[in-house]
Amino acid sequence: MSRFRGERVSSSGNISNSMRHNYGEYGVDEYYRRVGATYKNPHFPGVKACTFQWMNKWYEHEGNQPDADTKLMSPLVFDMACGSGEVTISVLEWWHIGKLQSASPNINSSASQMHSSQVQPRRKEIVPPSLPTDAHPPVILAADPYTSEAYRLRTSRLCSSLSFREIAEGAVPPIADASNGLPSPSPVTTTHAEPHSLAVEERPIDMVFCSFALHLIEDPSELFALLWELSTKSKWLIVIAPHKKPEIKEGWGWTKWDSVKWAPCQMLDQQNDILHERVHCRIFRSHNA
Repeated sequence: MSRFRGERVSSSGNISNSMRHNYGEYGVDEYYRRVGATYKNPHFPGVKACTFQWMNKWYEHEGNQPDADTKLMSPLVFDMACGSGEVTISVLEWWHIGKLQSASPNINSSASQMHSSQVQPRRKEIVPPSLPTDAHPPVILAADPYTSEAYRLRTSRLCSSLSFREIAEGAVPPIADASNGLPSPSPVTTTHAEPHSLAVEERPIDMVFCSFALHLIEDPSELFALLWELSTKSKWLIVIAPHKKPEIKEGWGWTKWDSVKWAPCQMLDQQNDILHERVHCRIFRSHNA
């Protein structure tokens, strides 16, 4: 079967925590073929911190505005090449903690007192904002052609097997695949059903996350095809990686976004990129959605 070069593929365990070693030993395709059912990203803490920081900025500037559309209270998120659900877990945990903040405003101060006698963390904790009590959870679409089983086992959520090539050709997971079909373990458990109204289905995707996968596409023409198609469907693209690759060029449907200044910036401007635990997070805004 023809595959989009650099896609994730499907045995057990990560084999080695050094992805460079894994890729060198087996090649990208064969590695994911071996570990697809039990894969876990060893850089999850950095992925989570980057996701929390982005979601905080997004909520500050879009989700919490007085004139914000109701849909923003339930953002439509596409976790593309989702691995075992690191981004999905992070987004839902961000929402879950934000809801707890509104129910128990002193939750952070209590936690600080409880840990005051312990060694202080090296970095300040990123705390989600207090979310309205009636805020609905994010609607999350997920796709990965080879780690869907690992995603389901870890998140108890459905996952499409769409490949990069299929997405570049216009396919996206159906809204129905976003439903929480199985009991979800903490912190993914939610107390409200995810909305699947016609209004949700007709609107664009709010944000696409691609974590530790986009840089595996080595052919620029294939990368362009995927990114251009995504730019017609989603307002935001969040690229999480162990480095600053791949290069996304002008004319590919996206503008680099400075989440600190909340303004466009040069494609190669790295001043305000999000960085946690050696995990890089770059934000792009669509020209076309």
